[in-house]
Amino acid sequence: MSAPAAAATPTTPPPVDLVNVQIDGVWHKFPKGTRMIEACKQAKKEVPHYCYHPKLTSPGNCRMCLVEMGMPPRPTPGQEPEKDEHGMAKIGWMPRPVIACANTVAEGMGIRTESVLTQECRKGVMEFLLINHPLDCPICDQAGECRLQEFSVEHGKGESRFRENKVKKPKNVDIGPRVRLDDERCIMCSRCIRFTAEIADDPVLGFTERGSYTTLAVHPGKRLENNYSLNTVDICPVGALTSNDFRFQQRVWFLGETNSICTGCGRGCNMEIGARGDTIFRQTPRDNNDVNSSWMCDRGRLDFHFVNSEFRLTDPMIKVAGKHENASWKQAIQTVAEGLAGLKGEEIAIIASARMTNEELFFVKQLAKLLGTENVDVIPRLGEGDNYLSAADKNPNTLGAKQILGIEPGSRIPGITELMSRGRLRAVLALGENLLKVGFERRDLEKVSFLTTLHVMANASAELSQVVLAGNAYAEKRGSMINVTGRLQRLNKAVNAPGNARDTWEILRDLVVACGGSNGLYSVEDVFKCMAVDVPAFAGLSFAKIGDQGMPLLETDEKIPLLEREKERKSKGLIVG
Repeated sequence: MSAPAAAATPTTPPPVDLVNVQIDGVWHKFPKGTRMIEACKQAKKEVPHYCYHPKLTSPGNCRMCLVEMGMPPRPTPGQEPEKDEHGMAKIGWMPRPVIACANTVAEGMGIRTESVLTQECRKGVMEFLLINHPLDCPICDQAGECRLQEFSVEHGKGESRFRENKVKKPKNVDIGPRVRLDDERCIMCSRCIRFTAEIADDPVLGFTERGSYTTLAVHPGKRLENNYSLNTVDICPVGALTSNDFRFQQRVWFLGETNSICTGCGRGCNMEIGARGDTIFRQTPRDNNDVNSSWMCDRGRLDFHFVNSEFRLTDPMIKVAGKHENASWKQAIQTVAEGLAGLKGEEIAIIASARMTNEELFFVKQLAKLLGTENVDVIPRLGEGDNYLSAADKNPNTLGAKQILGIEPGSRIPGITELMSRGRLRAVLALGENLLKVGFERRDLEKVSFLTTLHVMANASAELSQVVLAGNAYAEKRGSMINVTGRLQRLNKAVNAPGNARDTWEILRDLVVACGGSNGLYSVEDVFKCMAVDVPAFAGLSFAKIGDQGMPLLETDEKIPLLEREKERKSKGLIVG
């Protein structure tokens, strides 16, 4: 009989091998294998660069990150190396610069980021990059966030010695449905080429011709039309690639940037909402290595136009003699309370949405408890995910609905539909859903004597409703959601809701109060505090603790394909990550 296997003992990670590196006269310690450019960044010495991106391979082709490097000279046999005032081996400096993006640090290495040699090299690189570059900054979308502008001021000569005619290249080239190319601005950094090949697995971009005539182009018969194409616009350091949607819409220095999350699917990609006044102009990805790395899908980033739509609901409305009329919020809330008064719990149904925040769902729970109904559910949305970021669950807060309402989304919908078709439901509250668009039949809804809709858009279900309540969209609210990997994240308010539309959680709170519930909650922080007491998953948390990067809350089996591949590439040393 064989002996039982020994219990596995937890292994500690191997110790990190640190090396001593001198940067601009100051010694630091870094893990062996750290890229020189990253070491300088950690030492608060920013090295200018164009082609380098921590999530992509380093081709070393722009040469902007040239620095002066040195190593201790090898002593002759039997001779001790000469020491400096810090007791470290004296550095012998190389007569030529090296690129910081593709080289790694070593023991005793010296790096100079501000020496005369380094500065002259940068001036030379900038002069070459600007030789054929057009002077169209006043009409360029990249103006205000252009690396070429910034580095030409910081490291350029201030004048050009070039006296020949500039090389003319293609302009305003249609390379895909969402991206436009101005080739004359391209500085051949190859970031877009590497992104499409390494991240999006759609290698449709490449360089053609040579020397000053090198141009960026799509391969014959191909187009840049994958669902991640707009990331090439984000990482382009100049104005060569621009978004068709944002092109010529707004100057970036007029935009206010608000940290938030995408609600297009259950991934909850971190993003910045760019708005001026109460109009959203763009949404761009925000770095979060636990959610979306540095990327975002095109579908999610363009899913904001409905917020600016002319079909937004702007006022509460009550149906009078078959026609909707604007009403005050007090009248609308009171009308809903009166319509629900005296009804039994089994005669009422609440169809909420997994697009609602946790705070809004908390009030849905309170309202259902107050009305004594168990006919409560949210509409599930399952589609196809991809092998990158897009999740199969198209609702952004399914896990929040599960935790707060204590239901399996969609499990009660068939029962509610049957009660509705048999005329057993006398009141239905549709919160955040257009029921006619998610499987309910018009003939069944017409059997409900009192229908209330809370939504952001005018829709067919609202037309049938006795009361219509104007809520706010994701960009107009603060709140929290749980993504498909179980991470708790925050929404932040970027713009104001139109007209007299109100925060959805405030509308639901007032409904609870009008139906006999207690008051006393005046902020999202207060609501979260009550929720943390009532819902075990949020115990001990506060709204402030969530932070801009979110926090792990629940364990799920969901993996993020793009991040898994990124970890693999990082372990192989292909990227910094």
